[in-house]
Amino acid sequence: MTFRQFAYRNVVRNSRIYGAFFMASFFSVAVFFIYSMLMFHPDIERGILGEVSLIGMVGAEIVLVLFTLFFLYYSMSAFLEARSHEFAILLHLGMEKRQMNKLIFLETMIIGSGSIIVGIIFGFSFSKFFFMIVREILHLEQLPLYVSWEPFLLTIGVFTSAFVVISFISVYFKRERKLLDLIKGDAYINSTSTFSQVRAIYGVALILSTYVLAFIVSHTSMIGLTLLIPFSATFGTYYFFSDSVPFFLDLARGKRKFHWQRYRLLSLAEQTHVMMDNVKMFFVVTMVSTMAFLSVGVLATMSSYTTQYDRLNPLGLIYKGDVDNPYEGKHINSLRLQLEDKGLSYHLSRFVVVKQTSSYTHNEVEVFRESDMNALLTSFSYPMLNLASGEAVFIPYSEDSLKKLKNKVVHTVLEENSISLTIDSVYPEIVFPGSIVSVNSIVISDEDFVNLIKPVADEDIVQPSYHLFTFYIPQWMETKEIGKDIDDLTTNEYFIKKDKHSPFYFENAGLNYSYILATYSLFTLVGVLVATVFLLAAGSFVYFKLHTSLEREKRKFDVLKRMGLTDTELKKLVNRHLFPQFFLPWGVAMMHSAFAFLMVQSILKDIANISIVKEVFFAFGFFVLIQVIYFYLIRWRYISHIRS
Repeated sequence: MTFRQFAYRNVVRNSRIYGAFFMASFFSVAVFFIYSMLMFHPDIERGILGEVSLIGMVGAEIVLVLFTLFFLYYSMSAFLEARSHEFAILLHLGMEKRQMNKLIFLETMIIGSGSIIVGIIFGFSFSKFFFMIVREILHLEQLPLYVSWEPFLLTIGVFTSAFVVISFISVYFKRERKLLDLIKGDAYINSTSTFSQVRAIYGVALILSTYVLAFIVSHTSMIGLTLLIPFSATFGTYYFFSDSVPFFLDLARGKRKFHWQRYRLLSLAEQTHVMMDNVKMFFVVTMVSTMAFLSVGVLATMSSYTTQYDRLNPLGLIYKGDVDNPYEGKHINSLRLQLEDKGLSYHLSRFVVVKQTSSYTHNEVEVFRESDMNALLTSFSYPMLNLASGEAVFIPYSEDSLKKLKNKVVHTVLEENSISLTIDSVYPEIVFPGSIVSVNSIVISDEDFVNLIKPVADEDIVQPSYHLFTFYIPQWMETKEIGKDIDDLTTNEYFIKKDKHSPFYFENAGLNYSYILATYSLFTLVGVLVATVFLLAAGSFVYFKLHTSLEREKRKFDVLKRMGLTDTELKKLVNRHLFPQFFLPWGVAMMHSAFAFLMVQSILKDIANISIVKEVFFAFGFFVLIQVIYFYLIRWRYISHIRS
């Protein structure tokens, strides 16, 4: 029998041990190949984001490769640990360290080659189904299956290199152990693990300070503090698992009335060892789970904005220009012709907006005429305004402003023209997007508006008055091709020529929404990839660690069963053994993510006036459900091994 045949038969004989490693490798290859098929698809580059989509896909592939390297290395290390007894026998029989390294390298490459072949076959088989989902997400007319050498070559090259790197790293960076420890196999325990009371306090203090920083950032404008949050969370989490948890368990073991109970005596003793012996695993699972939660949080934010876009942007097209804007007539006629050519119904409203200084705030206020506003309200079928001389109403710029201004009464004077006004209400609907009207905008009667003769006194104001044209279009999502020439001219005037002031401003809600929707779709693809890989990896880390110590756990429970442990008591002990390992890291990760979302929610409220609370709660609930299912699945397999 040759050395290569010996390596092959080792893999076959240890199929139960290496089975999970093969499944993890095969899944990583399949996901990478499917996204490679999408990345090289010719129809993706012709989508609305073009090269941006390609950049997003490349970024997703890089994240997947880097994390897969770490994930497979951890898996490989766990299963090499499970075979330590076998390696000890080979070394004892005279195998050289160089031959041992060659054996591990050959075994890794055999498993890697098999997982690459099976992963590519599986990935190609499901590519068509995946393309159907992507076609709906990206709103493409078609996304057919294709055959190209590029995804195959990229996947084979990347993962062949990955397995070579993993095999060398696993061998040369693995800690040296005495032959006697290797012979003990999974009974080998790192007895040097200790905890420090000072570090235990540091761990709790750092995590609490992270939450305080997140709370401060969410309620103030001190955005710079966000740079400290990742560092304090990372170090705090590590100290929490390495010292804080063992410290609390040690305190619990010191309480005899609590500790000396039937199940607590065994479970607390076991958990102390598990926590101290698996600090790195719990830390990695927590951070990986946090990244998965945050990935889905980004998707929730994008989803919330896309679903609320219609409400926040009620108008289809908006054209805003100076009173002496030379392009006004040409642009408005062009927009009308394009809408008519496309067969889209619309309602055009024209406003003359005058800026004045309010004596109440001493700041500028934008003044709208009642008849102009009523012309727009007619298109929405909203209630009309009926103002007497000296009366005015606020124009809301967001839903929060509706609540703030609802019961506010202001007595003010438009200083330039000495017009006294009483503003005692706010219009109950949002009629302009927040990007168009200022936070100080009011509607006055036509009688008062005629008397606005003198312009605003502040000479620094470039636009003392302006014309505003609004197009209410019921089918506004179909306007993305309307006014592209105007949009290009705006870009040329402002960005290319670097003019500080453009004579006009144009906004197309349909075009903006198409970019937002495409960006959201891209983030969905990337986020789902990252979250899926992170979630599966987080659960797999725990599973691999359990698998490594399975024989030792089986012998321990065999002793307990000979002492009279019933089947019901066995299940209770297994629950108390597995539950903290699965749900303690997830609980900490959820706390980290909850405060991160608290900070994000506050920022989004100020910037875009949107809420992601409902989406985040739904995502957390979905994650909890997945973890509970995964827990019971692993528990079932674990109990089956213990009983066998």
